[in-house]
Amino acid sequence: MKPKLKRVYAEPAPDDGTRILVDRLWPRGLTKEKAHVDLWLKDVGPSNDLRKWFAHDPARWTEFEARYRAELKQNDEPLSVLKQAVAKGPATLLFGAKDEEHNQAVVLQKLLSR
Repeated sequence: MKPKLKRVYAEPAPDDGTRILVDRLWPRGLTKEKAHVDLWLKDVGPSNDLRKWFAHDPARWTEFEARYRAELKQNDEPLSVLKQAVAKGPATLLFGAKDEEHNQAVVLQKLLSR
């Protein structure tokens, strides 16, 4: 089943299922209680170097996606944990980025949909 995507700042919904944060850093200004995160897989997020290089620049999206996939191949354990969590039932991948089309959760959703 393909997980849904949602900004972590959006209100939780009953149909979110397991809410999985896939950011390496905790979202600014958000308490753990308000975020309603069931699982935080920070190691599945892009490395700090890659995250800083990308800087949410849509012009770098294609290269970011390729580099991020390469990182996930080098260390596949976090992705395996994510696959197991999503396989248990409905799930929503949470991210903090304002850009809902260009972030690591989009890449992860594509990988999990295969």
